Amino acid sequence: MDLQLNEQQRLLKESVQRLAADLYPFEKREAIRLGETGWSRDYWRQYVELGLAGLVAEEAHGGFGCGPFETMIVMEELGRSLAQEPFVATVLLGGGLIRHAGNEEQKECLLPQVCGGELLLAFAYLEEQARHELHDIATTATKTADGYSLNGSKTLVLHGYDADLLIVAARLSGDRRDRDGIGLFLIAGDAPGVTRQGYRTVDGRPAAKIVFRNADVSSGDMLGASGDALAAIERVADETIAALAAEGVGLMDEMLNMTIEHVRTRKQFGTEIASFQAIQHRLADMFIALEQARSMAVFAAGVCQDEDRERRAAGIAAVKVQLCRSLRFVGQQAIQLHGGIGMTMEYKVGHLFQRATAIEALFGGAEHHLETLASGGDSSPPEPVSDFRTRRCFPAASRPGQSCPARWAGRS
Repeated sequence: MDLQLNEQQRLLKESVQRLAADLYPFEKREAIRLGETGWSRDYWRQYVELGLAGLVAEEAHGGFGCGPFETMIVMEELGRSLAQEPFVATVLLGGGLIRHAGNEEQKECLLPQVCGGELLLAFAYLEEQARHELHDIATTATKTADGYSLNGSKTLVLHGYDADLLIVAARLSGDRRDRDGIGLFLIAGDAPGVTRQGYRTVDGRPAAKIVFRNADVSSGDMLGASGDALAAIERVADETIAALAAEGVGLMDEMLNMTIEHVRTRKQFGTEIASFQAIQHRLADMFIALEQARSMAVFAAGVCQDEDRERRAAGIAAVKVQLCRSLRFVGQQAIQLHGGIGMTMEYKVGHLFQRATAIEALFGGAEHHLETLASGGDSSPPEPVSDFRTRRCFPAASRPGQSCPARWAGRS
């Protein structure tokens, strides 16, 4: 396997590195994190100018048509800098659902708005009773004369409080844990019958609990075929886990570098503690855990493209298990080797560890995915990716013009 970046991928990496260096000195990032929204719309506009909001959308819809390997490059740099903006919520989750489940009209209308930074999306799927089961959905979509009425509650909706448009997973038929009978619905974040309660997650990112009480949506606001949305939800979840694996690699790389720098300057018994053999062994173990996760992140970028659901699920589950183990080990060692300063809010390594903890929990931790692997199914590996440099990733010549229903319009 050739793991060298091609010229375009190298330029993408350097561009995101420069963006992160300009936007995210730790003091600036802290001011944003402690602000009212927890992220910066001005910074998001710079993401848009760089083309990150349109990274994975097709060129015909105003994007760049890049794939999971380019996403891996971007996410690693965003992880290293602890970026707060809604790249995962809007581009990967929301945009991914529209790409995989939307009809052509929905794609032509919504994706150019996402690429242009005019529309923020949020995916409302998780419910309190569900743990991490994507098909455990109690929220209902009841047929009405003009469309559907949504009733239920969603939790941990990433950037849900600020989103212009929500994508809601709701049950059209069947029991709560049935795999069939699930639909995806588009509804404005401030629509009648929608109540949003914002809060911060353990890593300071904005999220929301959203309650739907007789919230009406039209038939045209359903993504994809009626009751057949789970396949798209699982596909997007797998792609997002692959992206989070790359973000985790960026986090761990930053934690390791900061720890190496710290032990080179901290002295005990008149010498730098980096000279102690026990400290060197710990650093070596951290590096091994990081490289194990890096290898699995590359594997994830390949396996998330597999069209076979069971094989893809088995591969992504293996990725998440290793990612969780590496994140916890590297994070704990970084905190311990820093000592008390590692737990202070004024020092970056503690925030990196908080984000690592949040990534562990998103879409299930190691135990959940070990159960997935143990449950059987076709776990044969996918066809190997011989060269990930062959992906084309060119800017779109122009953004298509398309009139959209007012209910789908974003806010600039």
